[in-house]
Amino acid sequence: MDRLLTVDQVAELLGTTVRFPRRLIEERRIEYVKVGRHVRIPERAVAAFIEANTIAPTSQRLRSVA
Repeated sequence: MDRLLTVDQVAELLGTTVRFPRRLIEERRIEYVKVGRHVRIPERAVAAFIEANTIAPTSQRLRSVA
């Protein structure tokens, strides 16, 4: 079974304030689980969010002409 993280743990993992994962939950941009009145985020959902929002560098570099 996947480990369930608190909003505080997700914020720390992402290096953001608690407000950011709360906004992701509110906008339903990340999967979450309601445990009573508590909200938990599966570890795999955080990994999927990071993967989906990771931008790979381009292979070519544009040069400006002087």
